Amino acid sequence: MPNEIKAEFHCHTIHSSDSLATLGVLISTARKKGIQRLAITDHSNIDGALLAKKMDPELIVVGEEVKTDRGEILAYFLTEGLPKGIKPEEAFKRLKDQGAFISLSHPFDTNREHWSEEEILRYQPYLDAIEVFNSRCIGKGPNARALAFAQSHNLSCMVGSDAHVPAELGCATLSLPEFFDADSLRTALRSARSETKLSSPLIHFTSRYAYMKKAMQKPGKAKRNTP
Repeated sequence: MPNEIKAEFHCHTIHSSDSLATLGVLISTARKKGIQRLAITDHSNIDGALLAKKMDPELIVVGEEVKTDRGEILAYFLTEGLPKGIKPEEAFKRLKDQGAFISLSHPFDTNREHWSEEEILRYQPYLDAIEVFNSRCIGKGPNARALAFAQSHNLSCMVGSDAHVPAELGCATLSLPEFFDADSLRTALRSARSETKLSSPLIHFTSRYAYMKKAMQKPGKAKRNTP
């Protein structure tokens, strides 16, 4: 029997425009909280995830939150990042070509980029799962709707804190058999158990602050390579 581990599947670093969380602090925080797999899913780049993978190969899963011109895609075990504003069809094709595990971010959260039910059904052949709990959703509605949709359409379920600051890590985790790649993650999800809680709506102000601070920095001064 594989060992059971605790995994966090959605977090951001200083390599996202709305986070100031450095890689070193995220890694140490995850270890202190007993998180044994941490998927770094920065917005439309894998730079931070690749750097973090070198710092802690056992802990880090290279992921990305892909901002399409519709909703957002969560993808794991990437070797190549996808650009912002890509068409969903092109994104799914490129992710499939590199053997990624493909999910959707907060699919029914109308306060952020989201998907319609018709779109999810159209793209379901590409999907391994959808995110049925995101700690940054405001209220229970978007997550409850996502869970009901996944259950009624036989989609696997992912959860994530969507952490933009280290304190959020671990707000939504899965305990599941140990996995090492996209295929073993698909298998592990069959027996996954979730532990979740919503973050305070006020946490969104940390992202607003990070975005504004970075916008005020002069070109070339952003600390994007800070480990």
